Amino acid sequence: MGGMLRQARVTCPLDCPDACSLLASIDEATHTLRKIEGDPRHPITQGFACVKTYRYPERHHHPLRPLYPLRRVGKKGEGRFERVGWEEALDDIAQRLRQVIDQHGPEAVLPYHYAGTMGLHQYAHPLAFFRAIGASELDETICATAGAAAWEATYGAPRYGIDPEDVPKARFIFLWGINALHTHTHLTPFLKAARQNGAQIVHIDPYENLTSRFADEHVRLRPGSDGALAYAMAHVILREGLHDESYLERAAQGFAEYRAVAEAWPPERAEAVTGVPAATIERLALAFARAKASLIRTSYGMTRHPGGASAQRAVLLLPALIGAWQYPGGGALLTTSGAFPLNRTYLGGAHLLKGAHPPKGYFRPNPAVRHVNMTQLGTALTRLEPPIRALFVFNANPLVVAPHTERVRQGLAREDLFTVVLEQATTETALYADYLLPATTFLEHPDLYTAYGHFYLSWNEAVMPPQGQARPNTWVFAELARRLGLEEPTLYWSAEELARSLLDSSHPWLEGITLERLKAEGFLRLNTPRPFLPFKDGANTPSGKVRFDPPPPVILTEPQAEFPLILLTPPAKHFLNSTYGHIERLVQGEGGEPVLLVHPQDAAAYGVQDGKRVRIRSPLGAVVRKVRVSPAPMPGTVVQEGTWWEAPAPDGKGINWLTSEQLTDMGAGSTFHANPVRLEALD
Repeated sequence: MGGMLRQARVTCPLDCPDACSLLASIDEATHTLRKIEGDPRHPITQGFACVKTYRYPERHHHPLRPLYPLRRVGKKGEGRFERVGWEEALDDIAQRLRQVIDQHGPEAVLPYHYAGTMGLHQYAHPLAFFRAIGASELDETICATAGAAAWEATYGAPRYGIDPEDVPKARFIFLWGINALHTHTHLTPFLKAARQNGAQIVHIDPYENLTSRFADEHVRLRPGSDGALAYAMAHVILREGLHDESYLERAAQGFAEYRAVAEAWPPERAEAVTGVPAATIERLALAFARAKASLIRTSYGMTRHPGGASAQRAVLLLPALIGAWQYPGGGALLTTSGAFPLNRTYLGGAHLLKGAHPPKGYFRPNPAVRHVNMTQLGTALTRLEPPIRALFVFNANPLVVAPHTERVRQGLAREDLFTVVLEQATTETALYADYLLPATTFLEHPDLYTAYGHFYLSWNEAVMPPQGQARPNTWVFAELARRLGLEEPTLYWSAEELARSLLDSSHPWLEGITLERLKAEGFLRLNTPRPFLPFKDGANTPSGKVRFDPPPPVILTEPQAEFPLILLTPPAKHFLNSTYGHIERLVQGEGGEPVLLVHPQDAAAYGVQDGKRVRIRSPLGAVVRKVRVSPAPMPGTVVQEGTWWEAPAPDGKGINWLTSEQLTDMGAGSTFHANPVRLEALD
């Protein structure tokens, strides 16, 4: 029987810009999470949660959640485990880790992690352990590094754009390469307010989706051609004299060289490359420039191409071209993550990576740390010399999420690779673990949260006892550090100790924000100026000016003769990466199995029919999917929404069996939206 319900405020920990404040209803008698709702007090959350978050109770109590330490007893991949105690598991893991380091050196150890939780204690601080032993460093490139490189090359670091709460003041809005209603849901009320205030909203994306239908207009363009479209708009703005010469003289550098490139991209040339009619380019460029308080909300989708960072640079320069940064609501927004001026000296053992304060104990950091690009995990596990011998996976599911799945699977199947997985669900990756360790959820441990879609800092208390014997990531690595004799004090910091260190900053945006206030109030807004006009007179670059130089090149995503279509793999409404891929109601919400959107022209050309299954083949492999014939994608483009778990697919294969480890032009990021494929009809 259930007992009295207690309501507790928490912060959603998942990889989403909204970082929502939530209200959790908990049955005190049974320690059961009954309901999750949006917090009406939070200015961004505004009392509603996304369709995924409402289902979090099902995830928290799911039968596939591991609740006790497990040791492999079958072959890798079979998922056969036996239950063991924590002491036995930790002693054995520490002994195996010591053997690897003694025999092969610390660079034979690799942590693989990402944004399964965004709480700084559980997301970033576990790296202190690996930096203390001198393990190989994982370059976290799979999502944002190309976009970060583009932004920093243009506006410098730290990275932040307009205040999202100023969106209602914008008078023209491009939602460029972002399905905001899927991936930044809580921007929607601000977009609606802008529309009520007279703003036009235009969605630029290769395929029609929920955001396209919300916008006043949808402009489809060929994948990877964003840079050409941006230059063509600049061409029109310059031709009509709508650029802001006084702003450019005061706040920018390298404009003359950029102008010469833009003048070589008339709309007619861009139409041939992008598929966007020249007349549309003309009309939208004029509307964008004349509105002055114009906003581009962009994201990382357009960067997942070989020339993705350059394309985003070209797009990000458009607000500077017209001086939009001088007006409330005008400018650009990619992320707000750089607006949090925390003292990160000790976060994740950053001081150890720099070689300062070496830890006392059995190990010392390597003087030259080996770096492994996480986008190329498959190659790292199968071809890197000297080999990786010990792999620790936490906050990530690489067998589904990383590109080139076949190679990742080959690596995880190595009997000479010792693999430890810390997880909240028995994922495909977990099936290859030598030890599967149960991790706590955000309801079961305290943590500090920033955001990348607003300016609110949040604190979570642990509001439920851990299910079973689940333990936080940081607890596991602290226990291993003790067994290895490491004396570096930051390895053992609690969430409160880390938070106090992070808040120990003299930056005015953090003035008055203390852990005590966060604990009392739950969330606090940064003390950013209002109105927030960060690039009104320049930028965060070394010169203090917006950089138009060097002009970004146009690097197009081209199909191959044998593989003439481009496959896109954008987010789905009911999933967040692979986090919710095992929640039955969310799987059914997406139709029960992954579907491939195919334009009628391409369906006719390849002889595939609506509702039938088709084989999609890339240079790396093939998968089978059900077809939905739809005008939503551009001709020549096919789309699968969502990073599904493998089980719902008709052939038991995820979409990343098709994707490559190719990197972007800047930032060494992933190229998930640049996959050349062909379709093969099935009898």
